[in-house]
Amino acid sequence: MSDMRTPLARVRGLGAAREGTGQFWRIRLSSVALIPLSLFVIGWILSLKGASYDEVRASLSQPVVTLIVALFIVVSLDHMRLGMKEIIEDYAHAEGGRLTLLVLNTFFTVALGVVSLFALARLAFGG
Repeated sequence: MSDMRTPLARVRGLGAAREGTGQFWRIRLSSVALIPLSLFVIGWILSLKGASYDEVRASLSQPVVTLIVALFIVVSLDHMRLGMKEIIEDYAHAEGGRLTLLVLNTFFTVALGVVSLFALARLAFGG
């Protein structure tokens, strides 16, 4: 049978899931965003080598540092979730198992994000 999609849908590349290339571009954009964020976080961590707890807290009390680290956490966790989603969709063949793994992937990412951002806030704002 011939392709039942409209010419516009064929050009846009939207499949049955209506996601098309959106997820592809989201992964690519998050990886590009992670390049400068990762370089900043690695440089910041290396600058704190041998620093005391109070020095780390003082560094995190600077709003720019806290915001960049928080952005790094959020973007990297979203990138991880999207990448794992792709792997699960490609290699988990049983429908029930796939759905379970997708839900666990999302819950794990959200839990890790909440714990990470909570720890960052505690360090940044004192506590």
